[in-house]
Amino acid sequence: MSRVAALLAAALIAAGAAGCGGGGAEPGAPDGATLVLDFTPNAVHSGIYAARQRGFYRDAGVELTIREPGESTDAPKLLEAGRADFAILDIHDLGIAREHGLDLVGAMPIVQRPLASVLARADRGVRRPRDLEGHTVGVTGLPSDDAVVDSEVAADGGDPAAVDRVTIGFNAVSSLVAGRVDAATGFWNAEGVALRERSVPIRIFKVNRYGAPPYPELVLAASRQTIEDHPDLVDAMVEATTRGYAFAVQHPERALEDLVRSVPALSRAEQSAQLRVLLPDLHPAPFDRSVLREWAHWDVEHKLLARPLAIDEAFLLNESG
Repeated sequence: MSRVAALLAAALIAAGAAGCGGGGAEPGAPDGATLVLDFTPNAVHSGIYAARQRGFYRDAGVELTIREPGESTDAPKLLEAGRADFAILDIHDLGIAREHGLDLVGAMPIVQRPLASVLARADRGVRRPRDLEGHTVGVTGLPSDDAVVDSEVAADGGDPAAVDRVTIGFNAVSSLVAGRVDAATGFWNAEGVALRERSVPIRIFKVNRYGAPPYPELVLAASRQTIEDHPDLVDAMVEATTRGYAFAVQHPERALEDLVRSVPALSRAEQSAQLRVLLPDLHPAPFDRSVLREWAHWDVEHKLLARPLAIDEAFLLNESG
């Protein structure tokens, strides 16, 4: 068993007693570390906030500062420049950053499945992805959105070129509510939940059910220099974050309370709804090498990457994974 796998296993065992909060050995003065989130705090980050609130990071010897991304935040560059120790990155962004010469490494998965999906209004005659032919689909303008649409329509036997795509930015919810588009790309755990909370009749087509492998959407990442110069800090971060997500899965209401207490501006009801749908995909587990290889080839097929990544260089993997 590799060092990372052993840490994950130990953290999962420790999580069994996590309901009583942090306790145990005094590790001494904790090391300071900064984590940049991928987006404004939400239910997908519940394990991180639970770990901080319950002292799991301090137990592991880490004094963690969580930074929300700003409009100008470029987390990969912050990592490479040493201005942040860790970041939550979309796995595609990690791959793109490596292609651009940034030596970043995925240390552990945060979400075990893709969050990307196509959200279609159920009252527009779209029952499955191939029905999107001849319909308007709102996309943000990011290449990953086109990859999702192409993958889903093609996997369902349709012609992606027959889909009428409209750039709507990050306005999937308002565009679908107003009926300006028949479908839109979005995250099933966020926009999908928001639309159903507004009683908009929708069908959700998850990309891993139509052409894409079950890749981990979000990963905890660090620079190669951090991993090589501060291996104990990386191990501690993985251990504590794993404990936090194991706690969130076992005690979702308590983890939700940790999240909204840390970020009072959040709507508890909205985050509760998001956490409910996320729980099956938040369980901590190591990277799966075979899935990552499939993901890398999928990204190349859909022109997100120019060539498949060297998986063993881009991720911390189990020896047997």
